[in-house]
Amino acid sequence: MADTNRTATLNIDGKSYDLPIFSPTVGPDVIDIRKLYSDADVFTYDPGFTSTAACESAITFIDGDKGQLLYRGYPIEQLAEKSHFLEVCYLLLNGSLPTAAQMDNFEGRVTRHTMVHEQMHYFFRGFRRDSHPMATMVGVVGAMSAFYHDSLDINDPWQREVAAIRMIAKLPTIAAMAYKYSIGQPFVYPQNDLDYASNFLRMCFAVPAEDYKVSPVLAKAMDRIMMLHADHEQNASTSTVRLAGSSGANPFACVAAGIACLWGPAHGGANQACLEMLREIGTVERIPEYIARAKDKNDPFRLMGFGHRVYKNFDPRAKVMKESADEVLDLLGIHDNETLRVAKELERIALEDDYFVSKKLYPNVDFYSGIILEAMGFPTAMFTPIFALSRTVGWISQWKEMIGDPALKIGRPRQLYIGEAARDYTPVESR
Repeated sequence: MADTNRTATLNIDGKSYDLPIFSPTVGPDVIDIRKLYSDADVFTYDPGFTSTAACESAITFIDGDKGQLLYRGYPIEQLAEKSHFLEVCYLLLNGSLPTAAQMDNFEGRVTRHTMVHEQMHYFFRGFRRDSHPMATMVGVVGAMSAFYHDSLDINDPWQREVAAIRMIAKLPTIAAMAYKYSIGQPFVYPQNDLDYASNFLRMCFAVPAEDYKVSPVLAKAMDRIMMLHADHEQNASTSTVRLAGSSGANPFACVAAGIACLWGPAHGGANQACLEMLREIGTVERIPEYIARAKDKNDPFRLMGFGHRVYKNFDPRAKVMKESADEVLDLLGIHDNETLRVAKELERIALEDDYFVSKKLYPNVDFYSGIILEAMGFPTAMFTPIFALSRTVGWISQWKEMIGDPALKIGRPRQLYIGEAARDYTPVESR
């Protein structure tokens, strides 16, 4: 954080307070209000913390106006084109791209940790078969702290590293187990000769009765989904992980908290909500009706998967995801699926209609990832678990950065209290 020797002056009841202004590498300047309460006896009011920088971070940067997303300074488009998910994991965790030797070592460590403790299988039997996979994942990931006692000391850098590797390696296994349990099929163990994305697809779709060959096109699409969802600055679930971690909670508990937050339809459930909307529309013939409703300010209906609260331009991840969506649909030859036909027509309209173009309501990453996952055969209930396993590396990278920050303090947001002032208690018999 660079001190520019500039200050902002705040006037309260005739008294002035000088607040330092800091400049980031890129992005808007920030006003340091840490001493505002002690000096002026006031708080700031910022519901949703949308105008508040709660931490310093060197991991991810977003410029919504430019439609830019950087992982450690690298544009997401370049990484999606030239890199792969585990290399991005290394980049987010360590701050730089790996050498060939470092990449081999990292991939080997992740591969050796993909299996989960055999006793963890029994956890799944405690859930109803129709439990949402996210409910299962919240419980099982939180329970990892009961099995891996040798990586719970957050003050030990090596244990933090081991915990990070374990979560990156085991979340696909746990997500696949949650899926298999929900459909009544036996668990499929990971296979060490497969890449990360292929291994996950095999654990989801293979059965013991026959061989399963992973399509390279599907594996590439899944790898891109994981890469594009790996981190996204200080969003709700990442902030939840940081807030939980600020108390000194173990990393498995913190990631379980992140999964719980991600479950919300306004966050990780967006691509599921998008597919449910497409199914509600039902047929291409009904699209004009729903387009008209979307344009009607008095109608509560809105098109899911279009526009983004952060990106005021085209979502840079959507450009990459559209390529994969086209590749997957061509490979699988899915052209008569009515839901996907609705999706393709909506995409065409959004890219050409003046209303959508003027408001920059372009298809976002959730729109395209939902199409891909639907085409692959995943039920909508699995969309958010796939998001969770992809975002785990971002959560753990942010957690590691926070733990190493000398300015770390336990999170303690303030409030604008609007309840009753102090009053005297009256015994019940006198009321």
